[in-house]
Amino acid sequence: MRGILGWGVHLPYRRLDLSAVAAVAGGGGGKGTRSVASYDEDTTTMGVAAARAALGTRGPNAADVRTLWFSTTAPAYQDRTNATAVHAALRLPRTAAAYDAAGAVRSAVGCLDAALTGTGTHLVVASDLRTGRPGGADEAAGGDGAAALLIGEGTGEAPVLAGLLGHTSATEEFLDRWRTPGDQSSKTWEDRFGETRYTTLATEAWNALLAATGHTADAVDLLLIAGTHERAATSALKKTGVPADRLHDPFRTTVGNAGAAQPGLLLASALENARPGQTLALLVLADGADAFLWRTTDALAAHRAVRERPTVAGQIAQGGLVSYGRYLAWRGFLPVEPPRRPEPARTSASAAARAVDWKFALVGSERADGSVHLPPSAFDDAPHPAASAEGTIVTFTVDRLAYSPSPPVVFAVVDFDGGGRLPIELTDVDPAEVAIGLRVQATFRRLSSADGVHNYFWKARPIRGGNN
Repeated sequence: MRGILGWGVHLPYRRLDLSAVAAVAGGGGGKGTRSVASYDEDTTTMGVAAARAALGTRGPNAADVRTLWFSTTAPAYQDRTNATAVHAALRLPRTAAAYDAAGAVRSAVGCLDAALTGTGTHLVVASDLRTGRPGGADEAAGGDGAAALLIGEGTGEAPVLAGLLGHTSATEEFLDRWRTPGDQSSKTWEDRFGETRYTTLATEAWNALLAATGHTADAVDLLLIAGTHERAATSALKKTGVPADRLHDPFRTTVGNAGAAQPGLLLASALENARPGQTLALLVLADGADAFLWRTTDALAAHRAVRERPTVAGQIAQGGLVSYGRYLAWRGFLPVEPPRRPEPARTSASAAARAVDWKFALVGSERADGSVHLPPSAFDDAPHPAASAEGTIVTFTVDRLAYSPSPPVVFAVVDFDGGGRLPIELTDVDPAEVAIGLRVQATFRRLSSADGVHNYFWKARPIRGGNN
């Protein structure tokens, strides 16, 4: 039986208090919060964080991964593969293929289906950055985040945690949500039209799933419904016959709807709390309907006991607020005065290619005597992966003059556990909380962009209860 071998989720540290929107935008907002990717995060960096969490105890160099699938509606690049940066950050083998499936929320379901119907081990990463016009419904309903699922037949070392019992689909062409290339926000048709079409498709896919697997609605222990049409999700629930108290929290008032990442986010959260032998149903409404039925295995409890990454609930609890004005500036809706310093130059493709392991995977070097160099030295004996290491700040400075889209810049010198000292920029941090002795961990981020080229490298962020 093929199924889920591991999972990982990344929720950005920052949260937008939706009650602050109306005072600025003249309307919109609402109750609760939504997750907000920082100025140095994009769908690629969030995807790396989720994928590293999914690999977990399997190690950063998962040589048995056959294919990396990366899905998003907001790719950092067009006309080139974004999945290759994720591939490099994870140090996957050269024989592992890396593919993008970008442009539509349903692409994430397509990647999952490809992984489940294939052979070998596949890593499915879905990452999304959901943006709407200031004061609009999409701004309030959306949420940024990423989720990753490791799919395969399972082995003694990495058993199946939730086996797939069945998957059915229903597809129909109709116009509900769209965004033309170059636009930052989506447009939607009248809600009742989309609700009618989705409810019909959901009913078809759901009934076909129950018939194919020989199950009844009463046998479903937990139902997960993902989709960007909230009214349709509510109507679909009524048609399933599953009691409303078995519906998983869609995180509407804490994270928001993470688009392409929402199905993986809900699955991850369900697996973090499910018992062995439970039946989980996932219904995805996006340009059609897809229904999945899973059964958790006895290996689930043991896997959770050794997981090194925090839970979805832990990441939600550890969020820090960002002001609405700064959020608008990060998203480009509010042009602000840039720092009066020269902007960064375009990253050299040839220089980056010569240092892929260091730049994308934070691999230093280690001498025979055990001393570690960060960055690596050409004279050392062995590579020293440092991306998973934690460290301690030994000194720092708050620079209000250096160029940054979100000043000030906080630099620190960090001693990493296991060896190596590195000057590194801090992120997801307020200057007032930085102190000598603060514990931090590395995180993959975007340093700058110039001439359409993104400069990815590693920063450090404080270790909090919900960190990745």
